[in-house]
Amino acid sequence: MLRTNRQALSDGLRDGIPIGLGYFVVSFTLGIVARNVGLTPFEGFITSFLNNASAGEYAAFMVMASDASYMEMALITLVANARYMLMSAVVSQKFDPSTPFYHRILVGFDVTDEIFGITVARPGKLNPFYNYGAMLVALPGWSLGTALGVIAGNILMPSVVSALSVALYGMFLAVIMPPARSDRVILTAIVVSFAMSFLAEQFFGAISAGTRTIVLTVLIAGIAAVLRPIKK
Repeated sequence: MLRTNRQALSDGLRDGIPIGLGYFVVSFTLGIVARNVGLTPFEGFITSFLNNASAGEYAAFMVMASDASYMEMALITLVANARYMLMSAVVSQKFDPSTPFYHRILVGFDVTDEIFGITVARPGKLNPFYNYGAMLVALPGWSLGTALGVIAGNILMPSVVSALSVALYGMFLAVIMPPARSDRVILTAIVVSFAMSFLAEQFFGAISAGTRTIVLTVLIAGIAAVLRPIKK
């Protein structure tokens, strides 16, 4: 068992390295936003360490900038990050029933889009040490990037900031494309999700991005599950 845990931890570290590097670059831009709302590098580091989510943090920073209440901050962060509850529900199904509860809590602490992607793509039952390995790289990368972004402030040119802001999406494409190439159902769901996300933004832009993501996730995944269920 010990050797299995070590191997899982090693695999998680290996798969988490590109995620951590991508987080470091993208969170640098987020740090610039944090600095504009008055956060120090240490405060930016702690914020990113405890809330490893770009949309949720950005929403929280905008609330800070508008001098809103703590309740409004809690609500908007909940809505922006609510999709992670769906991801956590999926990840929980990959655990062996005998997995201790504290492992589920610790793994659930850092279920991000990219870590979720590599986790669900891993065959067989989930060893929590795999997620720990990915988290050991991803969390410091995201937190340190934010802190350095706060230090940098507005020194970078707008064109550079704009380029950094799309890095996360390129990394996410790298996560979803391999399974899409081997499974036509996944590929179809991804293409449909792109189209539906675009249309939802055009016609339902008044609804928050987090809420739109939740609705589309349930709708598209539900239809795919009904039409092409996974055979055990």
